[in-house]
Amino acid sequence: MFNIGPMELLVLALVGLIVIGPDKLPGLARDAARMLRSLREVATGARTQLRDELGPEFADLDLRSLNPRTAIQRALLGDEDLSELNPRNVLRDAMSDEPPTPPPAQPPGQRPLGRGEKAPFDEDAT
Repeated sequence: MFNIGPMELLVLALVGLIVIGPDKLPGLARDAARMLRSLREVATGARTQLRDELGPEFADLDLRSLNPRTAIQRALLGDEDLSELNPRNVLRDAMSDEPPTPPPAQPPGQRPLGRGEKAPFDEDAT
């Protein structure tokens, strides 16, 4: 969720221990946990209320698809598989000993431009 590694968490705990002090830190952590729990309950309640008010015709609606980032990805890339754009997959493939998979074949009639070759230009289209 926050992408905090173990070392960052340790540094945050040490800074919290030094700045806040060992006597107030447990109470502050308890208050933060209580606040997170209440925020999750509010989010769950809002999600439930939205589903109830939309009615049964929208029962299969995936609320994650309403995320702006997801909507933009679908608008730009369509419904194609986005796993190839996942940085974890790219790094895993780069670090593996296996040879990379070749790129997909280009459609007939299209070929890559050679060095110094200009792209086709249509004067009527501009």
